[in-house]
Amino acid sequence: MLGLMQDWPLLCHRIIEHAAKYHGTREVITRSVEGPIHRTNYAEIHARALKVSQSLERDGIKLGDRVATIAWNTWRHLEVWYGVMGIGAICHTVNPRLFPEQIAWIINHAQDRTVITDLTFVPVLEKIAGSLPSVERYIVLTDKAHMPNTTLKNAVAYEDWIAASDGKFQWKTFDENTAAAMCYTSGTTGDPKGVLYSHRSNVLHALMANSKDALGTSASDTMLPVVPLFHANSWGIAFSAPSMGTKLVMPGPKLDGASVYELLETEKVTHTAGVPTVWLMLLNHMASNKLTLPHLRMVVCGGSAMPRSMIKSFLDMGTEVRHAWGMTEMSPLGTLATLKPPFAERSGEERLDVLQTQGYPPFGVQMKITDDAGKELPWDGKTFGRLKVSGPAIAKAYFRVDANILDEDGYFDTGDVSTIDGHGYMRITDRSKDVIKSGGEWISSIDLENLAVAHPAVAEAAVIGVHHPKWDERPLLIVQLKEGQKASREDILSFMEGKIAKWWMPDDVAFVEGIPHTATGKILKTALRDQFKSYSFPNAAA
Repeated sequence: MLGLMQDWPLLCHRIIEHAAKYHGTREVITRSVEGPIHRTNYAEIHARALKVSQSLERDGIKLGDRVATIAWNTWRHLEVWYGVMGIGAICHTVNPRLFPEQIAWIINHAQDRTVITDLTFVPVLEKIAGSLPSVERYIVLTDKAHMPNTTLKNAVAYEDWIAASDGKFQWKTFDENTAAAMCYTSGTTGDPKGVLYSHRSNVLHALMANSKDALGTSASDTMLPVVPLFHANSWGIAFSAPSMGTKLVMPGPKLDGASVYELLETEKVTHTAGVPTVWLMLLNHMASNKLTLPHLRMVVCGGSAMPRSMIKSFLDMGTEVRHAWGMTEMSPLGTLATLKPPFAERSGEERLDVLQTQGYPPFGVQMKITDDAGKELPWDGKTFGRLKVSGPAIAKAYFRVDANILDEDGYFDTGDVSTIDGHGYMRITDRSKDVIKSGGEWISSIDLENLAVAHPAVAEAAVIGVHHPKWDERPLLIVQLKEGQKASREDILSFMEGKIAKWWMPDDVAFVEGIPHTATGKILKTALRDQFKSYSFPNAAA
């Protein structure tokens, strides 16, 4: 027997329809690419998104066609987001921080028909446009006054393009499992892989994100997503915030500490989300200028591990910190380090111990850890294992890749190595390809990096495994010092001594001018391994 409920498909454009109808006057503020602060609201975003849909349909874009965006977090990008999905086309957010050759490969693999871009990226696209045969036209997210002379095919200013539509348009209804959006992995090994989200998965993920123990914003809150829209739906905020009527503040292209602080302060932002590098710039700017943020209540941090010292800095400001973990393949939220009983009453170092974990999953994400043979391992907070996940917003395959990515129980192997304790708190100890195997035992490079970066002279740290004649691999600590700071190998190692198991201690420290990163801000360990491929430990005897 089936239930007697209405057939109401979970479609992404229903979110912006709801926002316009019930939260229409709630603002969406943007630092525009052209410079000035722009103010609009959900009602206007909805009306203009309908014009986007109408204009795309006029151009011949139909159900299932891919439309690429290469753009910052702005109100126009948000309009395009919903306008593309509203006709059943697929919004393909492309990471502009990739190399031009990677951008071309991704656009060609997705077979995008239209590319919608910000002014910033027009020169990049002009260089590769000749190698993008599927692209029929380019739309530049600006007005006539700022439209550049460009060689891009059938290029048009966005404002002129939507002005030709009256907005008297009705969004489509279709199966909720229809593809809605696409995002490619950063491709640190092999080619990038396309993750294809459905309308259903995006809506369910938004509901997960809106829980109090996840992003937890309400209609009375203000959210500044520093994490870009091209990073897995800006961690779902492009859906979750409008669904709640949360005021949105979009940072545009300026993500430096001073610019982010200005928006946080002037718009009285209560919630914000981004990667550790952004928060490091913000905290440095605030410390240098003796600034405060009295309105800020929560900082969500993900993308890479959040140093303990950074968590403490925000707590000392009176701001709640929520360490998050996820993946492009997970839409992307997987876990958040919220304090639940019996940890909510803990303080000091014990509180930091919990907040430094990646946390536990919201309803909709299931997790397990296994050994290399697939055998499940205990949740004792100590045993390392391969982290595997399942849920309604988690990928079951990659776009145009004929390969099974799930185990026999339907779980996706994240490529991370982690522990899970008896309360369900998960702690990432490494990527499976980065874990250091010394004498048959595993050493967590992430734990060593977090400890090293707590040294007052260290700006950033990375740990890689280097061949050792006796132990197979031993950890090499690679350190970038803060500008104007000095520290020796002995200074760093003595700082770490006693805080970790003795056999985990790095065998050496290498100082570098800079540490390479991927396009998504993660430490690029493949480059470090290549840089130090000829390195051998001093006095390494078999």
